Order: sequence, then C-alpha cells, then structure tokens
Amino acid sequence: MKSFMIQGAKILATGSATPVVSLNNNKISQIVQTSDEWIFSRTGIKERKILTGFNQSVVDLAILASNKALNKISMNPSHIDLIILATSSPHDLFGSASKVQFKIGAVNAVAFDLTAACSGFVLSLVTASQFLHSGSYKNILVIGADVLSKWVDWSDRSTCILFGDGAGAVILQSCSISNNSILNFQLDSDGKYSDQLSIKYREEIVSSSVLNLYKGSFKYLYMNGKEVYKFAVSQVPLSILKCLNSLNISIQDINWLLLHQANKRILNAVADKLCINRNKIITNLIKYGNTSAASIPLALDEALLKNKICNKDIIVVSGFGAGLTWGTIIIKWYI
Repeated sequence: MKSFMIQGAKILATGSATPVVSLNNNKISQIVQTSDEWIFSRTGIKERKILTGFNQSVVDLAILASNKALNKISMNPSHIDLIILATSSPHDLFGSASKVQFKIGAVNAVAFDLTAACSGFVLSLVTASQFLHSGSYKNILVIGADVLSKWVDWSDRSTCILFGDGAGAVILQSCSISNNSILNFQLDSDGKYSDQLSIKYREEIVSSSVLNLYKGSFKYLYMNGKEVYKFAVSQVPLSILKCLNSLNISIQDINWLLLHQANKRILNAVADKLCINRNKIITNLIKYGNTSAASIPLALDEALLKNKICNKDIIVVSGFGAGLTWGTIIIKWYI
C-alpha cells in the first residue's frame, strides 16, 4: 500500500438503479388523506419508486447501480480496491457493503458501510477522496443507496409522501493533481437537533429467572419538517459559500447546483439565497421523491445520461439531513 503520495481524484463513471414499482400521488391519496395537488405543491414530487419484492433489499439496488457504473468503463470488478456503501437502511444491522462486494465480484476490495442518512453520499465521497489523495487506493466504488419505504409509517402523511427507494454509484480513480475532480469540501454536524430527523431505538425489559435484559427494535422514521426546512435553507448556503470562498470561485462560475433531493421548496430557497439561477439546479425529485443517500448520485447519473454536464463544468454538490449533518463538495467535471 502506498502512503502519503498526493494524488488527485477523478470520477470515472456513474450508475443508478430504482425499483420497478411506481407509487404516484393518486395512489398515496388512497392510503392517507391527501391529494396529488397538495403533495406536488408542497414538495415537487409526483411519484416515487418503492421496493416491494419479497426479500429484496438495499443490496439489490446497490448491486445494479454498481454494475452499471462498472460496465460503462468496462472495468473488471477485481480492480476495485475499496467499496463505501452510504446507507441508513442496510439489510443487515452489521452492514451490507460486504454483501455488495461479494455479489459484484470485487474480490480485492475492502468494503464498509457509512451511515449518515441524506448526507451519506457526500460524506462517503469525501472519505473516498482522502484515500485517493493519500495514495492508499487507486480505484474506489462509492454507493449511495436507501430503501426508506421499509421504515416509513404509511399512516403518517407528513413522511410517507416524501420518500422513495433507489441507488446511485460512482467510481473514483486516483489521477494527477491537474485533473483533480474533488476541488474542496466542507462538512458539519450539530447533534443538538438530532431528534428532528431520526429512526429511534425503543426497548423493553425481557425478564428471565437469571437476569433482566433490555431488548428492543427501531421505530418508524420521524421528521419535524419545519425544523429541517429551516436548518437546510440557513446552513446549506453558508456551507456552499465557505467552500467556494476557499477556492476563490464565485457564484457566477457555478454551472450546476446538485443538492440532496429533499423538497423542491428547499432546492429553490437555497438557489435563491445564493442568487443562482434555478435553471442550474439538477433535480429529478418529481419522479423519485427523497431517496436519502441515493438522491445525489441518482440525479448525477441522470444528468450525465442527458448530456447536461460538459467538460470542466463546476458542480456544487450539497447533502443535508439526519444527524443533523450537512456537507458540500465542489467538483470540476472532467470527461
């Protein structure tokens, strides 16, 4: 293993995957008291993809997205050195990355999960870039994947209308500093507000003749929408500005704004605060809803498939969510 060799990090390929089953707003209105107009006007969401097959999990979506990324550049999976799976809905509480590693045939890769909910992909991308910058690894697969439909209370209108399932993957490779894609990053956390967006643990005492044990399970997803909105529109612009200023990049130099796909109102509010034209927002929220850690790589992959992003475009990527955590990465895209 090489150490302390300053390298760049370049994104070679992307891939994405979503379930087949689509749940539109009209179908949601048969589950809870709502309507297509009410949901769309408040969120910008028309439908979301839901994983419904028996024994299907986040692993299945992660595998599909990873294979698509690998196939785009005809890379043998054995050339992957590290896999980071950003997910808050693993199929195994001990982690799902190793299962993905085995299933795609990445026999030489170390694999681990990173849990940071909707900020997970950004934190994973930063983590991967540090391994590449140091020269520790050459090829890294970063996956953002979540199936929060399994953790949503479908009688809770405030959350069940928002979330969908999906996965997105990127392959990063070490490169010369002159072709470095990850220009800089800014990461933050504030645990004071962690209760505002969470899937809490609950426990009960289980008595035996020998001892009393506390055993438990997890509740449904809870979100204080108003507080999360206030947090996002106040902190995300500050994070972006701090990151841009460190690079002496102006708002006018930004080609694309790629935010976690949480809510159309948040996307527009952040762009407006930064005086960024809304036409520069990359979004697919209308089709997929909030896919948590998958939302950024999923939207990035679709934007590339539509040839929106050009060589040397500056992309501002920001994730925000549970923790509360938030982070920004400035990417210079190289074809």
